[in-house]
Amino acid sequence: MRSIWNGAISFGLVSIPIKLVNATENHAISFRQIHLADGGRIRYRKVCELDEEEVSGGEIGKAYEDADGTMIPITDEDLAQLPLPTAKTIEIVAFVPADRIDPLQMEAAYYLSANGVPAAKPYTLLREALKRSNKVAVAKYALRGRERLGMLRVVDDVIAMHGLLWPDEIRAPEEAAPDGDVTVRDAELDLADALMDTLGEVDMDSLHDDYREAVEELVAAKAAGESVLPAEPEDTGGGKVIDLIAALEKSVRAAKGSGDDEGDGDMADVHPIEKASSSKTSGKTARTTGTAKKSTAKKKTTAKKATAKKATAKKATAKKTAAKKTTSSRKRTSA
Repeated sequence: MRSIWNGAISFGLVSIPIKLVNATENHAISFRQIHLADGGRIRYRKVCELDEEEVSGGEIGKAYEDADGTMIPITDEDLAQLPLPTAKTIEIVAFVPADRIDPLQMEAAYYLSANGVPAAKPYTLLREALKRSNKVAVAKYALRGRERLGMLRVVDDVIAMHGLLWPDEIRAPEEAAPDGDVTVRDAELDLADALMDTLGEVDMDSLHDDYREAVEELVAAKAAGESVLPAEPEDTGGGKVIDLIAALEKSVRAAKGSGDDEGDGDMADVHPIEKASSSKTSGKTARTTGTAKKSTAKKKTTAKKATAKKATAKKATAKKTAAKKTTSSRKRTSA
């Protein structure tokens, strides 16, 4: 790995030559801006706002903008004359428990590599001291023209350093909290605990960027001239007012279902809370009443049809009887 900074760790009177290398890498896919009409790249040019002339890199300096908009030029020589003891040194100022460091402060991560054979012994000493103390080291260092705060900890057999924001760079969280007093019932907490237990843990190495993979597949398909079918968006239920208890119960059931292949283990036993809903009850009653009315109407219709059939049969019998009587009377008259 290529070093981005060379210096030393100052540990009391002990100086440990080290190289600073990036501990992370960015795998995000980046896009270029193009002109839609012809596909040409969009380029940015640095132009002076006074004479509107394009300026080369050698003609560009730096300045501090005052509150009234005045530009105060600052040269590299000006900055080089400032007292900066950490310009080439990571100066350890304290050792504290790891939970004293607010994760909100953490920025970029680096590995500190021993620079040369003589650095191996003091490097190992500091590493083992950190391991045995179960503490982290708070340090100051300078990088890219400014002094920074850092935290040193042990990762496997390497000393890692996390850049930290200064405490006054962390905003207070009060304004982000929900407005008003919100009460959470014990039943809701029990279901939330059950859901947490059911979901269990995850192998962090198994997590990956699904969106990046989808973008890579899209780019490969378009490069090959293949048509790309739009994916159907999933209904996440965002923006809908939900029944919290029902949502938690459904989540627990879904989580249990997804873990059936792996056995029950220490899965929490959840007893759903039954709630009587007036709207559901009235709806059910309405449906039952409607069904009963339909059944009664059907029975009445059937009864009417049966009565009509009986009346028709009686009329037909009466006609036949009258016809027989007329025939018999005629026969007797003729005789």
